[in-house]
Amino acid sequence: MQVQGKYDAKAFLMEQMTRAQGLRLKRLSEEAYQPAQYDRDLSSAEAARRIRALEAEIELANSF
Repeated sequence: MQVQGKYDAKAFLMEQMTRAQGLRLKRLSEEAYQPAQYDRDLSSAEAARRIRALEAEIELANSF
């Protein structure tokens, strides 16, 4: 039973966003005036999705 618990903890840690993602997401969310996009408890996949969306939004705004 403990082995399963250790595996779940490892999977959970692997799923969390990386420090680099967190820093990038925080900076982008502030630059885009959308601080609510940053959340410390995001998964890596969700952080990547939000980063892509914010980058696209900022690029679009800079094109005007």
